[in-house]
Amino acid sequence: MQNSEDIQVGDRVLILSPSYVAGKYGVVLSRESRSDNQASQRWLIQVEDVDSPNIVVSLVLDEFVLISPQ
Repeated sequence: MQNSEDIQVGDRVLILSPSYVAGKYGVVLSRESRSDNQASQRWLIQVEDVDSPNIVVSLVLDEFVLISPQ
């Protein structure tokens, strides 16, 4: 099982959900920021999609799998 310490900006991931991007690959952009400065459990992932190159999703650890470290 992966934990948040394993995830780094630039890592490649396989997206498991939501369904509209499931099965696609992505790249970790950053950990999501919260207004109260607490650590967020969500990650911003740039979806690798040639048809729609500007999709960024906010996912929790259960929604993606680390494929290759940076």
